[in-house]
Amino acid sequence: MSEETVADLDVNSAILSIEKGADGFAAGLRARFSALSDLPGELANLRSSMVGASTSPVLLSLAIVLVVVLTAGTFLVLALQVNKWTATSAGWRRFGLSAAAMGVALTVGLVAARMLAPPALPLRTLRLWVVATVVVFVVLYLTRLILTASRRPEVRGRSFHVLALSRDLSIAIGWAIVGVALVTTLQIWDAGPGLRDLTRTVLMAIPAYLLLAGMVWRHKRTMAAAVAGPHPRSRWRSRLSRCWPAIVIGFLVITFVSSQTALTLGAPLPGSAVIVTVLMLLLTPHLDAMLGSWAQRKLEAPDISIPAAAGRQTLRFAILIAAFSMLGVLWATPLALGLGFELRSVARDALGMALIALVAAFLWNVVGTVTERAVLVAGPTLGGGEPGVPRSRLGTIVPLISAIGKSSILALALLSILVSQGVNVWPLITGLSVFGLAIGFGSQTLVKDVVSGLFFLIDDAFRFGEYIETSGAKGTVEKISIRSVSLRNSRGAIATVPYGQIGKIQNFSRDWAIEKLSFRVAFDTDVELVRRLFKKIGQDIAADPELAPDLIETFKSKGIGDVEDGTLIIKASFTAKPGKQSMIRRAALVAVQTAFRENGIKAVPKPMTTNAGPADSG
Repeated sequence: MSEETVADLDVNSAILSIEKGADGFAAGLRARFSALSDLPGELANLRSSMVGASTSPVLLSLAIVLVVVLTAGTFLVLALQVNKWTATSAGWRRFGLSAAAMGVALTVGLVAARMLAPPALPLRTLRLWVVATVVVFVVLYLTRLILTASRRPEVRGRSFHVLALSRDLSIAIGWAIVGVALVTTLQIWDAGPGLRDLTRTVLMAIPAYLLLAGMVWRHKRTMAAAVAGPHPRSRWRSRLSRCWPAIVIGFLVITFVSSQTALTLGAPLPGSAVIVTVLMLLLTPHLDAMLGSWAQRKLEAPDISIPAAAGRQTLRFAILIAAFSMLGVLWATPLALGLGFELRSVARDALGMALIALVAAFLWNVVGTVTERAVLVAGPTLGGGEPGVPRSRLGTIVPLISAIGKSSILALALLSILVSQGVNVWPLITGLSVFGLAIGFGSQTLVKDVVSGLFFLIDDAFRFGEYIETSGAKGTVEKISIRSVSLRNSRGAIATVPYGQIGKIQNFSRDWAIEKLSFRVAFDTDVELVRRLFKKIGQDIAADPELAPDLIETFKSKGIGDVEDGTLIIKASFTAKPGKQSMIRRAALVAVQTAFRENGIKAVPKPMTTNAGPADSG
């Protein structure tokens, strides 16, 4: 069978699946509206079932309220004692005692349910509400723990906003869990589909989604700050943080539509899927912040190996993959089943892609960890933390090697994913090879630039932050790429110079800088007096706490350098750290001017030269 025939069969199969799903959706929608019309009869049947179990809606409601109050009251009392006992204790002790308090509350609630329930069906209902009450406290405790623990130093001032976010989220999640328990209770009592649908949609789903959407909109700045992370922030993360509240609201709309679609197709999603989705969507950025801080602390610890540190960094990516996988299981699986798609092959392909992504993320973090360790070993100038401060040679080469390594890992990961999905990548690789040959033969200038840049870096001709002058431009090295170097001059303009056009390089930021000054004075000036004055100026500059750290050889006189038109040219010089000579030069000129004025030494201006015209004839 040819490939075209197989492709046509796949298309036809997909079309049939879609048509089948559309027919099923229309039939399910008619069934839902038909069930809603039977609500009076379903309510009567539910009341009869309760009467047959020796109870009534009022007695069952009172029993539920009583076990919920006992369970919640037990936990709240124990939680107050835990807060008193662990006021000055570590977080792990408080977490353990809180877990024990929840266990005690669960036990008290189950015992109370057993004592209150007659030997009939309500026992299962009361146990359900006891478990739901404990689940509410567990979710709220973990939510507040993650939200408060993920606050970074720069956002500590937003504690009130984080607590308000935790409060509003707790209300929405509590409502959703109570709704799930109510729907489950109706299922236990064999309530009709119309009553369950009305409760699930009108009493649980719509209010829960509205509460969550309102909460996201009210606290959009707090959520954006959590997604943005600490400074410095990358451009893509800043953009993502600004769009994150809108993304969450959009996803809430999609999940609502998906849950209603799945319900219509006859494969209803459990209410817990909504709660888990919302918690993942809202708490994942805060959990990522916690893991990021933890991984960064371990990265800076010298006793942690590079693979271990990279593994901790990769854990953040694993959490992201797990979140997406869980979302796919919760929302895509029921829809796919309703549409008649085969899930086993899809799950197998997704697992293979996830494993490849995890391996690529680990290798990516290994490269990043090696770079960070190099930063810690070489010192702050490796990272170029201060503008205008030159980096070390390692700090210039490491970013390029890191970029090349990460780009290679990304390319191999993409090719591996394509291969795992059965895509023939050889035509793509061949095309890239042909493209590379075309560049090699047809773009000799590009090859010259790349090769020249390689040798410039090997020769350590320049580094990030150094001030250099080439044959075509001069300025501070601000960016080094594979093909060119970017120089920012004193006026702020950036010149991008290809390596092949650099030619000769003068580097003004290495080792030291000698500043030479010339002063024109009258021919009868006491040269020895000038020498003593310059020596005194040099001593004053060397004693200045602001100038002394940048001074290598102090300011001193070099004697008479030349005589021009009856004027003495007296030379002076000093040696300073590269890039630091300007302040010392200004201080020396001000001191020389003051010394000349106080000692009666007159500076002579340089005579202006004019072009004489031709002599008049006759």
